[in-house]
Amino acid sequence: MLNNILLFSVQISLIGITLGGNVLIWPMEGSHCLNVKIIIDELIEKEHNVTLLVASGSLFITPTSNLSLTFEIYKVPSGHLRLEELIQDFVLAELLNRPSKNTFWLYFSEMQEITWRFGDIIRNFCKDVVSNKKLMKKLQESRFDVVFADPTFPCSELLAELFNIPLVYSLRFIPGYVFEKHCGGFLFPPSYVPAFMSELSDQMTFMERVKNMIYMLYFDFCYQMHDMKKWDQFYSEVLGRPTTLCETMGKADIWLIRNSWNFQFPHPLLPNVDFVGGLHCKPVKPLPKEMEEFVQSSGENGVVVFTLGSMVTNMKEERANVIASALAQIPQKVLWRFDGNKPDTLGLNTRLYKWIPQNDLLGHPKTRAFITHGGANGIYEAIYHGVPMVGIPLFADQPDNIAHMKARGAAVQLDFDTMSSTDLANALKTVINDPLYKENVMKLSRIQHDQPVKPLDRAVFWIEFVMRHKGAKHLRVAAHDLTWFQYHSLDVIGFLLACVATVIFIIMKCCLFCFWKFTRKGKKGKSD
Repeated sequence: MLNNILLFSVQISLIGITLGGNVLIWPMEGSHCLNVKIIIDELIEKEHNVTLLVASGSLFITPTSNLSLTFEIYKVPSGHLRLEELIQDFVLAELLNRPSKNTFWLYFSEMQEITWRFGDIIRNFCKDVVSNKKLMKKLQESRFDVVFADPTFPCSELLAELFNIPLVYSLRFIPGYVFEKHCGGFLFPPSYVPAFMSELSDQMTFMERVKNMIYMLYFDFCYQMHDMKKWDQFYSEVLGRPTTLCETMGKADIWLIRNSWNFQFPHPLLPNVDFVGGLHCKPVKPLPKEMEEFVQSSGENGVVVFTLGSMVTNMKEERANVIASALAQIPQKVLWRFDGNKPDTLGLNTRLYKWIPQNDLLGHPKTRAFITHGGANGIYEAIYHGVPMVGIPLFADQPDNIAHMKARGAAVQLDFDTMSSTDLANALKTVINDPLYKENVMKLSRIQHDQPVKPLDRAVFWIEFVMRHKGAKHLRVAAHDLTWFQYHSLDVIGFLLACVATVIFIIMKCCLFCFWKFTRKGKKGKSD
């Protein structure tokens, strides 16, 4: 009996040693942190040791005390441009120069300039890390089993290459899908896959396919014109051999895409790609007492939840009054996340909050509609809880996200700059009173819930899978080892064309020779 107990104890200890891995995470700033935090918590729950590589003065990540969570802070020189300034510039450019016939080229030229500046900032961060010998030695000695990172913030793949450890990516998307397409080998056929920022669906007319092709070519061109040469040169210098950013990114073992097929239009995926959209969605918790009382006071009419996200904390007084006037016209109570001066037209049915428990409100049985800017996290929560939406997209992927929900029949889209109070009030009445919107979003919700394995569990599984097997090279397609002309079989096509041309040439020569012999013989016969 004692021997069995001892044997069982040894087995348990061995299991702990086997399962407990060392994970290095270099998280992206902004809303990306929310999804990473969920995965970090799950990894710690499974007794893995997690190390976060964080810049000093990080906007969204605050070091905490946790035995299983270590923070490695790398100092950013005060002279370097801060990410906060760049994000503010990005939001401002998006809000002021939304694409139109008049501003299209101005908008994209400003976005391109901001992208280049973003690249300079990230490259400086990367240089600060790899040139910090003390930090690099400490990371090397930690013997990590996997690097988990967001490719929106390049450099993690460089660390994985330097330390010779597997790499797992987690991302929502890269503008234009440039990294996914050119570095990951993803397939985005322009005939039925809408380009980023096109606001198209997968059911396109001929002219929409023309527009889609132009968008695809534009982003491909921008990618080629992007400051990739700087990245390629930097990576080559650090690794001591000729290489490129794309070649290094292409070595990622697993790509975890924060998307799902009830949100994204279907398109081909590679074996080392998994969709884990909505991994942050979870059952509701009770609302704060005061908020619950306000929600319950709505009676049969229910409530509307309104937020434009964390990036926009204020708005012009005129726009705020237009919105407040619209909200005052509906019978529902409204919970509005708003950090600004109280609008003059604010109705008695509307309460302002600097922060709201968005997931818990969307999951409340009295919630009838969700007014959203179209952030992916909020949309997934609305889908998860089956709440129809009124979309007021502002920047980045938000117009595309709302366009997807509109195509699914789960949302009405409005323009923030031009909508009137009547427009907003009518949109709310439509999604609340027309049962089709509720039916369509509930269909998406059932799909989201009907999965054999939860998205979060799949994400953690793949991270652990890579740790157990020291990578996942068996899932990596051979396309990464081919040049662009080999990938498109241009060398094979050229060879076959040359063979066909040679055969045709030989046949023609033979025919000409036979014809010449025949005519010569004929002439000789006549002369005889």
